[in-house]
Amino acid sequence: MVIESKLHRFVHDISSVSRPQQFTWPFHYVPHPLCTIAANELQNYVQSRQEWAEELELGKMLGVLVVEDPDGTLGFLAAFSGNLAGDNNHDYFVPPIHDLLNPDGEFKRGEHEISAINHCIDALERSPQRQQLIHVRSERIKSQEQELEHFKQIMEQGKQRRHTLREEGHLTAEQEAELIRESQFQKAELKRLKLRHLEQLADIDTELSVLEHEIQELRKERKLKSEALQSRLFDLYIVNNARGQQQSLSQIFADFAKREDKPRYAIPPGGAGECCAPKLLQYAYQHQLRPVCMAEFWWGNSPAGEVRHHGHYYPACRSKCLPILTFMLQGLDVEPNPLADKCQNQLEELYDDSWLTVVNKPEGMLSEPGKLLSDSALTRFMERHPEATGPVLVHRLDQETSGLLIFAKDKDTHKELQRQFAEREVRKEYIAWLDGFVQRDGGIIDLPLRPNADDRPRQVVDFELGKQAVTHFEVMERRPDGITLVLFTPRTGRTHQLRVHASHPLGLGCPIVGDMLYGKAATRLMLHATSITFVHPVTGEQLTIRCPFTPPE
Repeated sequence: MVIESKLHRFVHDISSVSRPQQFTWPFHYVPHPLCTIAANELQNYVQSRQEWAEELELGKMLGVLVVEDPDGTLGFLAAFSGNLAGDNNHDYFVPPIHDLLNPDGEFKRGEHEISAINHCIDALERSPQRQQLIHVRSERIKSQEQELEHFKQIMEQGKQRRHTLREEGHLTAEQEAELIRESQFQKAELKRLKLRHLEQLADIDTELSVLEHEIQELRKERKLKSEALQSRLFDLYIVNNARGQQQSLSQIFADFAKREDKPRYAIPPGGAGECCAPKLLQYAYQHQLRPVCMAEFWWGNSPAGEVRHHGHYYPACRSKCLPILTFMLQGLDVEPNPLADKCQNQLEELYDDSWLTVVNKPEGMLSEPGKLLSDSALTRFMERHPEATGPVLVHRLDQETSGLLIFAKDKDTHKELQRQFAEREVRKEYIAWLDGFVQRDGGIIDLPLRPNADDRPRQVVDFELGKQAVTHFEVMERRPDGITLVLFTPRTGRTHQLRVHASHPLGLGCPIVGDMLYGKAATRLMLHATSITFVHPVTGEQLTIRCPFTPPE
């Protein structure tokens, strides 16, 4: 049976491993021991396939889903994102939800039509006629620029001569009028010269515009066909949930965008439905296998700009998988989102006066209310300080980051503190425990960052489109267990700046302990805002507030 080639029985003895009570929350999780055992067995398998080694070395997301068959016996399914070795179907792995690589399928037919348009565009762009016109136009422009530059030099010489004559004085009214006429003539001649240049290019531009119009029309046709193909394909991706319901990806994304009021989710992005998690769940539902727990891990080198570590587990991507899994998990008893749980720790005030308060925000608490969780440092501060008016929150910390946070109690204080942050007059220090050995004792990390549009809130390094992000670091301690204690002083304040600068190969190459997005899961993210220095907006005194932190054993 096909199911037996996809459902794998554990080689490792799992009799002493207890089953999880609830299914994995896929967007923030610590892998269950059953998943790590299944992942190890999958890793052993892919390492045995030498013909895939080169491709897998480039990087691939792999996933496992532990399932229970109708007899109550545990096994696991395996999947890869996208395709592997030019194919969607391999014996060990679950099949795709819809096979894009089927030569007789919708995608291949549409791809053939789009490829034909691409060939036409390429032929027009490379045509001898167009290349000759572009060459002639370029040569004419060079000649015109030289002529224009020569005439401007003549004008400048005339201007200097007229200036000298005026400086020497003794000009009659008629001589002054002659100088003005000369200046006016040269300016008019410059306009006539530029007009002649345009006329010299007009015939070439006319011929080129005809070709360019044809190219643009083909590009429009290609865009329309591509969008129509995408729409048809996502209608063909029909997925199930644990309740036995079915929906196409087109409908899932449209419903999710409307319900969550997130227009960017209205149309499925490219690659939706090709990730591990949807493939695994779909196969389980279709073959009466009950999902028990799930995990995805990266295998191979990190993509350029991104942070992916070989063998590390990662949460499901949000842009492609959040709407899909929101539907597919319906009917399963799923773990609650841990980031939506109210933080049980208290908000400690370290400094307070009539104008501002500095608090120690505990790990797991939002800086301000979110859509899923109203509890936050801001709401707790307002409960304690109802006298605060106007904007209050001056800056933010990630939910997983602990440490110093400033609140203002009036509009003027808030405005001045924000100015200090904007002009980088505030000095912040963070202490972090890094997973690995940092060789340099200190220095500067300068890696520009931008959001990963396909996997928010992750950030990527981008030297063309990223915003400057600069961090100073100093190694405080290197521990025998391979943990490095580092003091970070960020000079900019980009999202996830310290987390990416720590984990990226061009940074320190050692992720912060407990960083689920860029490293490995742990009890918490070991990043703490330990010191902040600023000028008091009212008294003018320079304040330094410190908040030491000792990590849990």
